Amino acid sequence: MDYRHVEIEKKWQKIWEEEKTFDAHEDYSKEKYYVLVEFPYPSGEGLHVGHPRSYTALDIVARQKRMMGYNVLYPMGFDAFGLPTEKYAIKHKMDPRVVSEQNIENFKRQLKSLGFSFSWNREINTSVPSYYKWTQWIFLKLYEAGLAYKKEMQINWCPDCKIGLSNEEVVDGGCERCGTIVEHRVKNQWMLKITKYAQRLIDDLDTVDYIEKVKAQQTNWIGRSTGAEIDFKTTKGDNVKVFTTRPDTIFGSTYLVISPEHPLLEQWMEELKNKDAVQVYQKEALKKSEFERAQLVKDKTGVLLEGVEAIHPFTGKNLPIFISDYVLMTYGTGAIMSVPAHDTRDYAFAKEFHLPIIEVISGGNIEEEAYTDAVDGVLVNSDFLNGLKVPEAIQMTIQKLEEKGIGKEKVNYKLRDWVFSRQRYWGEPIPMIRCEDQWIPMDEKDLPLELPHVEFYEPTETGESPLAAIDSFVNTTCPITGKPAIRETDTMPQWAGSSWYYLRYTDPHNDAALADSKKMNYWLPVDLYNGGMEHTTLHLLYSRFWHKFLYDIGVVNTPEPYKKRISHGMILGSNGEKMSKSRGNVKNPDAYVQEYGADTLRLYEMFMGDYEKSAPWSDEGLRGARKFIERVIRLENMCIEGDFIREELLSSFHKTIKKVTSDYQSMKHNTAIAALMTLVNEIYLKESITKEEFRVLLLLLNPVAPHITEELHQQLGFDQQISQSQWPRYDEKLTIDDSIEIPVQINGKLKARLVISRDEGQSSVLDKAFELDEVKKEMDGKALIKKIYVPNKIVNLVVK
Repeated sequence: MDYRHVEIEKKWQKIWEEEKTFDAHEDYSKEKYYVLVEFPYPSGEGLHVGHPRSYTALDIVARQKRMMGYNVLYPMGFDAFGLPTEKYAIKHKMDPRVVSEQNIENFKRQLKSLGFSFSWNREINTSVPSYYKWTQWIFLKLYEAGLAYKKEMQINWCPDCKIGLSNEEVVDGGCERCGTIVEHRVKNQWMLKITKYAQRLIDDLDTVDYIEKVKAQQTNWIGRSTGAEIDFKTTKGDNVKVFTTRPDTIFGSTYLVISPEHPLLEQWMEELKNKDAVQVYQKEALKKSEFERAQLVKDKTGVLLEGVEAIHPFTGKNLPIFISDYVLMTYGTGAIMSVPAHDTRDYAFAKEFHLPIIEVISGGNIEEEAYTDAVDGVLVNSDFLNGLKVPEAIQMTIQKLEEKGIGKEKVNYKLRDWVFSRQRYWGEPIPMIRCEDQWIPMDEKDLPLELPHVEFYEPTETGESPLAAIDSFVNTTCPITGKPAIRETDTMPQWAGSSWYYLRYTDPHNDAALADSKKMNYWLPVDLYNGGMEHTTLHLLYSRFWHKFLYDIGVVNTPEPYKKRISHGMILGSNGEKMSKSRGNVKNPDAYVQEYGADTLRLYEMFMGDYEKSAPWSDEGLRGARKFIERVIRLENMCIEGDFIREELLSSFHKTIKKVTSDYQSMKHNTAIAALMTLVNEIYLKESITKEEFRVLLLLLNPVAPHITEELHQQLGFDQQISQSQWPRYDEKLTIDDSIEIPVQINGKLKARLVISRDEGQSSVLDKAFELDEVKKEMDGKALIKKIYVPNKIVNLVVK
């Protein structure tokens, strides 16, 4: 058979589409399996060769699970709201809806050309009103529960995109979309109280099967720390509340530092002798991102507050108070007690400002550096704590603070509430109305609040959403009083629609609810979810939060949305660099599908290396994958009648079935394909293949190369499609070799290897060992002291 890949692939794609082969339906009599890959943002560039890697990997699982008898949901949709579409639309003077529609059509064409077995009857689009109606409904429920609120606060501001950003959207001090260094601005923002779920978001990681680096990133981002809140009185008569994870070091505190944004500064400002210097420093701090301010390796700057001091709660000594930008108002209380002898940042600051450094944990040399390796240290220079080890001293300090009524044990989190407002057009309208001096939620029956069609939707220089300029949208009536009122004009972030999209796939056409509870109860949780590591502290964290909230109000029946989460490594350019337009090394899959075929591209991307690790692109590797498929096709010329696997190949086939079955499930695609290649080599040595042998080989290869295997299967005369066939089974007994090779050691050193029959008797094995030339040579002139045989494992001879 000639390998006319374009013709063959179009043929089978048409059959699958017309017959709706992979459409998912509820069959409550069958065990379900929900496979999910993060849905794409439909950009104008379309897919690049990195996208098919994760889609193919999960397609393999979906196809295999169907053949194993599972009812599989493997859906696809589009995360269509967001900034890139809006910026593209502005640049080309187009309606973002049109841009999205065009991009989605292109993406769908590309996805279908690669033969993915998506359940297209479940397709969703986050930017259509029938979908975002339920995004708005979830927001109203969050508001009703007190988890959505509006607050004037300092936010991250991208001067290029002209929108506010959450902390999670700031990467290395820059906007995660465009890379521009963010600024700080004070704005009224809608916030979601994700912090209320901080501990559950950590604890429940123990209940899911996520790769360790995903768990670690989420845990570190949430940043739970246990310590104490301590009140330091001031010479002004008020208190500075500090948070510290090391209350045991309180006697080493020689000064306090507060954030430039701390509210006490406003109270003290008029009485400060150096008011002007303080205000200048505050303005400079506003220009820096939290990332810049929190970095450990940088010059320490600050200003001494002249006119107010703190009073040490145990010694009664006066301590200077500084403001410094390395203390953030968004963590703890915005104030710290500084212990320079045992904290690197405090040490650098103390050296810069010539402040006292008092050792309170023995073991280091504070003349040279801070002694930070102090977890199990012993307290010194610390009054009632002297001689105690650190853990005991922490508890004793907290006890004393509580007895005096000046402190208490406290748990803090680095996680901040989610900044939910965006000052842009292309996003979900927030369904809130300003009635005089209060915010009133829209009535649920009036949802969706649709995004109006407008001609001008560029972001404003003032930071307001373009919706603010549309009178017909802004002006409305209060749902309570009927008086004139105004709508919220900020829109939701792109992460809103993606925080619950996996739920909509279970029932995408429901007008009465976000999804039918019976269907959600059947499909949830997602059994296998693949996504990028860059979304670990964005989408993944947000969707876990929303899901827990929906669980709390009885909408879903599982506390976690995803049972298992995996991440794929990137496909790099052939030079090992990340693919990007600026480097000119982006590969479009269309050309490869046209020249080599979708099956070849799928096979190559699965064979190129460890799925979780990055791998460089190679056209030569692609050609190698094509040659293997052609080799499988040529087996057709060697095919002989026979509805059985021949005795001499029986063990090889069963071993291959076992390995491929396991490797597909554990995402070890490269080793599964290698096993199939080895089997094909063995078949070629026999110079023939029975019809049954060919059938089993095609079934095993089908999840990776679905088009050509279906074609060959049909050519062999089988009426049923492979996609409707049963996955091959193996006999465990036939996967065990009759003969095995074991090492032979003399005095613990390897000298030879011996082939024996499995479970061969000890005397026979030892007789064979003594006959080996290497053993005879080593034992010549020596006495045998001891002979050891571990069955099927090793022979060890002790000689002298």
